[in-house]
Amino acid sequence: MEAGRQRQGRLWSNLKEVCDLLHISSACTIAADELLFQHVQFKTGQRVHTIGQPFDTLYIVNSGFLKTVLIDEFGNEQVLSFPMKGDMLGVDGIHSRHYSSEAVALSDCDLILLPFKKLTALGRVHLELENVMYGVMSRELVREQAMIGMLGALSAEARVARFLVSLADRFAQMGYSSKLFNLRMTRHEIGSYLGLTLETVSRTLSAFNEIGLITVDQRTIGIKDPDALKTLRRLPPSRSRAKQLAAAKLKADTTATAASAQLLATI
Repeated sequence: MEAGRQRQGRLWSNLKEVCDLLHISSACTIAADELLFQHVQFKTGQRVHTIGQPFDTLYIVNSGFLKTVLIDEFGNEQVLSFPMKGDMLGVDGIHSRHYSSEAVALSDCDLILLPFKKLTALGRVHLELENVMYGVMSRELVREQAMIGMLGALSAEARVARFLVSLADRFAQMGYSSKLFNLRMTRHEIGSYLGLTLETVSRTLSAFNEIGLITVDQRTIGIKDPDALKTLRRLPPSRSRAKQLAAAKLKADTTATAASAQLLATI
């Protein structure tokens, strides 16, 4: 079964394809093409939905990267999540029937629309479909709770480290490299998500690069020591790191000098 089909000039996916994208069981009795869901494309910077907009649709990310944010009365953003392939958006609109956050595309995106009224009507007839949707919503809630727990328990450096590890794992799940990837979000957005300042995020990434945990080239991140990132609690003070680096450089220089002397002795 192909990932989607053209119909009336648009791309559509059936229920099995949607369930596969969400990594959940599709043991529903609805025929494959009886229920089709439309795809919609958004360009970088476009808003998928805004705060206070009437709720009528859930969205599944088929490709691309987004951010969801809260915005206060002064226009300040608080980043809530960075949805990517296989994630669901719009769940926060179910309770009040208005979206309580804003979703913005960080890259060109392809989203699958799940009209909520259609889903609830089908759920009354096909209970397995209703259970599937509850499962997905519960998974999103568990992910948010894990994030809250991380913010309360970890140091600034550990938060950045876990964020990079989480991103690497997500890229691996999507079939991309977990060792080298581009950050679609800015350092300011990462800081907002992790409860840190822009300066702290930038300084921490530079420190990770300095001690060999990662490589940094603008938005390109190379993961060099994923195990150390997973277990990192706090970085040593910058003065200690400087001494360690100086000692490592001295050792490397000494080794190189000895090797050169040995080579000259054999000539």
